[in-house]
Amino acid sequence: MAYGPRRGAPERDWLVPVRNCLSVALSAALLVLLAVLVPLSALSAWVDLELDDTDRYLAAVSPLASDEGVRNTVATLVTDEALKNIDAGPLQETVEKFLHETALSFTTTEAFQRAWDSANRTAHQAVTDSLHGDDGQAVTIDLAPVIEEVKKELVGSGVPFADQIPVRETSITVLPADRADDLRSSFQWLRYCSVWPAVGTVVLLVVVLGLSLVRGGLRAFLTTAAVVGGGLVLGAALLRIAVAVGRDRVLDEVPGTDRDGAAAVFDALTASLRTTAWIVLLVGAVLVVGGIVGRVVAVRRGRARG
Repeated sequence: MAYGPRRGAPERDWLVPVRNCLSVALSAALLVLLAVLVPLSALSAWVDLELDDTDRYLAAVSPLASDEGVRNTVATLVTDEALKNIDAGPLQETVEKFLHETALSFTTTEAFQRAWDSANRTAHQAVTDSLHGDDGQAVTIDLAPVIEEVKKELVGSGVPFADQIPVRETSITVLPADRADDLRSSFQWLRYCSVWPAVGTVVLLVVVLGLSLVRGGLRAFLTTAAVVGGGLVLGAALLRIAVAVGRDRVLDEVPGTDRDGAAAVFDALTASLRTTAWIVLLVGAVLVVGGIVGRVVAVRRGRARG
């Protein structure tokens, strides 16, 4: 962000170190500011545009109906619930294996996809209520509609004991109540910020790069571009770290039987954040390399002409 003297204007010797110090300070401030704005912008836009939007939420989690971890979790929970009402004596283990395989097979059908979507539509309301309400409640996906579909399938196929499968609330825990309490204030603040941090970041970049070009010329512009790129790279790294830390904190409190399913849901919902981090990282790296290389070339050409 070095702004050189106007062309033709003399510059006193004592002003040079002052201007250099000022340039370094402004560059450092811009670097830190962008490192903070990038994750803030991405997270606040994500909460407002994706997490709070039912259709986008469903679009993110609907494909998980074919995820192996989700399918295994659902089949295990359905089997466990069924066995609570079934006593097959010495054939209990055989019945358990058969029911699990049958339930797992059902998770490949369109009926399961419809039941999964229906359960997640209800779960989205629980997400918004938990993160934006006053009382922290665990976010769960109720598998009762799925169990009902499995039961119909098994009964229709004449599977023994299928009519004894209870249809009641059986849930995959996605976000424990304690974690919801920890995250609520942060999510409410991010929701309030909405997309404005992202807008402000774009405006800041345009203004800073524009001023550096107008006031300092090409060399100053290239230097500023490199600083901006460094800030974007650092911000992208912090965003990626924040997503990883958030994942670990959420899954630490999830019951072991639900962990695979909860991990799949978390990864699906945060996929756009990880993509954003990679895009910003790539743009930042291009600016850093382009700015440094361009600056070196410009200096060499200036010396050659001199």
